[in-house]
Amino acid sequence: MARPALPRSGSPLRLFLVFAAVTLVPVLVLGLVLAASYRTEAQRRGLAEGRSEAALIARTAVQPLLDGRPLSEGLTATETADLTRLAAGAVASGDVRRLRLRNLDGQVVFSDDGSGFNEQPEDEALDAARGATVSRLTRLNTDSDDSGPAGSESVEVYLPLAAGSPARQIGVLEVYIPYGPIATDVQSGLATLYRNLVIGLALLYLVLFGIALVVGRRLRQQARVTTYLAEHDALTELPNRVLFHKRVQAELDRARRRDSPTAVAILDLDRFKEVKDTLGHHNGDRLLAAVGSRMAAHLRGTDALARLGGDEFGVVLADVGDADEILQRLREVIQHEVTISGFPLSVEASVGYAVAPADADDADDLLQLADVAMYRAKQRHTGVARYDPSQNRHDAGNLALIADLRGAIESDQLLLHYQPKLRLADGRVTSIEALVRWRHPVRGLVPPDRFIPLAEQSELIDGVTAWVVGRAVRDLDRIDAGSPSRISTAVNISARNLVHPGFGDELLSAVAAGGLAFDRLSVEITETALMTDPEGAGLILRALSDSGIRVSIDDFGCGQTSLAYLSSLPIHELKIDRSFVSDMATDDAHAAIVRSVVELGHNLGFEVVAEGIETAAALSLLRETGCDLGQGFYFAPPMPLEELVPWLRAADEPAVRRLARS
Repeated sequence: MARPALPRSGSPLRLFLVFAAVTLVPVLVLGLVLAASYRTEAQRRGLAEGRSEAALIARTAVQPLLDGRPLSEGLTATETADLTRLAAGAVASGDVRRLRLRNLDGQVVFSDDGSGFNEQPEDEALDAARGATVSRLTRLNTDSDDSGPAGSESVEVYLPLAAGSPARQIGVLEVYIPYGPIATDVQSGLATLYRNLVIGLALLYLVLFGIALVVGRRLRQQARVTTYLAEHDALTELPNRVLFHKRVQAELDRARRRDSPTAVAILDLDRFKEVKDTLGHHNGDRLLAAVGSRMAAHLRGTDALARLGGDEFGVVLADVGDADEILQRLREVIQHEVTISGFPLSVEASVGYAVAPADADDADDLLQLADVAMYRAKQRHTGVARYDPSQNRHDAGNLALIADLRGAIESDQLLLHYQPKLRLADGRVTSIEALVRWRHPVRGLVPPDRFIPLAEQSELIDGVTAWVVGRAVRDLDRIDAGSPSRISTAVNISARNLVHPGFGDELLSAVAAGGLAFDRLSVEITETALMTDPEGAGLILRALSDSGIRVSIDDFGCGQTSLAYLSSLPIHELKIDRSFVSDMATDDAHAAIVRSVVELGHNLGFEVVAEGIETAAALSLLRETGCDLGQGFYFAPPMPLEELVPWLRAADEPAVRRLARS
């Protein structure tokens, strides 16, 4: 016969049994302690009752038989005879087992059974001679050596014996009272106490057990809620990034066993910040919930959907055939109009995906590659883009560099070099551009074109930009202290920064925390970055401009900026790309482009900056076109802060400014 299976460890039945046993132990301990206390109290009450009976015998039976003389003088024949009759009757009736009288020295002067005359005085008798009443539970002859303890239990009482008028102590009464009748009364009361104790403890156990069950049930429910919230998004009730990563890895494991492809996609809503800023955060949350619900309803049962954070969602497509087709349909579902607070809204999404095992076979790698593809889809406005290995910057060496870069931000390995920007009309320095460098502990000085593109394909660019802004703001204080001119500083921002909804607020907070006036900071953004999400970028740039921060379009002429955007965005400055400036003295086409950009910028009310000025000939032509500002190696290369401050002091000298104008 098979043995019955024990409840598994951690099963509800086993937990119930363990809890019941653990709860019972303190109740049993409490019961034992109380029972012992009751027994002690019962014995104390028995002795007290024996003392009361002894006092009654002394007062009503013995003292009236004595004439008041101290017992040390002995008893008269009459007193002895009366006491003998009294003791015989009391012993015969069972009220007393033994009765003795002692003098104040503890010597026995009367004993109903003739014992004790030759014994040494007992301590209890001497205590009673001094006025104390002493009692104990014993048996006859316990303290003698003649025949040893005999008989049933008795209460042995020694109490002062008084007689005469006025009453005075004349000796000690030693009396042995049967404990049986007393014990019967005590045990009867004790049994009642035990019964009540058992009932009370049982009720206490049941109450505690009931409370513990209720509390335990609530704690388990709370634990389930906590576990759920740890792996789910509270707004959409979809899995969060933690659970999504687990599901990606689980699906990859299943796909390996089935030898089937699995696609992992990252989906980012376009212009979501515009909706949120226009209609408020509450309505933005409602839109996210509606989008999440729609996508969940249109995915297959084998697929998985998650909200990764902000307006970004993740999708796992199991046993996928044509992932592009499925994700295109998902985009169409998202684009369907939804009414939020009475407003009909329609949003679009950029989707990037990677396929396992073709692109990668690890959850982290697939998510990274899908993120790269999503970023590319947003840049190129293609809607859906699969990861393209030909454009991969994430080889083993670059992945190691990315990992090092994360540590570089935390350990302050980055540093800034500054390149001055001069007004071409008078050679005066107006501002500096902050250019980030990386002093790698092993690789040495890593140029920005080596690590910035890698950072831009991950969230690391946010950390790099935040570090650059914070350091540039702090450095400007040192520049102000060492330079006679009040100049401004410019920092470069990435397209990925502009698609981060909170970037504008974070930048303004960083500038305010550094105590820098907003009008002393410029942000430079490339045409390509601007066109990645023109509407979203416009919202952020307007917020920055309204605060006083200047906006500059960097590398102008190499991108695809719409003239409509140039006229509508809060732009203060155009920077002509160095590829046109550096050889404009020898390339008529490039010179013509420079003249056109200068004219366009001035017509739109912008200042125009020429980058990459390296020769006096280029400088002369730029002055002829009316270009406002310039920077390049002809004036100064990018330099660390320690070299910049002395350079600025020297540049403020008239002779140096004349050289810059020449």
